[in-house]
Amino acid sequence: MGKLRLVASQEIQEMLGVSRTRAYQITNSKSFPDPVAVLSVGRIWQTEDVERWIKANRPDIQDTEE
Repeated sequence: MGKLRLVASQEIQEMLGVSRTRAYQITNSKSFPDPVAVLSVGRIWQTEDVERWIKANRPDIQDTEE
């Protein structure tokens, strides 16, 4: 089993290259994956779910980890 990778809204903002307000709008859209947890610091998503969403919905963003 691989290591669980998680991201919060700040990381999603950086991954998408958008403002905090725009990241909030995107993560609240119906097409965006559901968070895996809601903590006192905010919502948390699995990185793989977010990366999959980016590939499907924002193909203009290049994956820098490959």
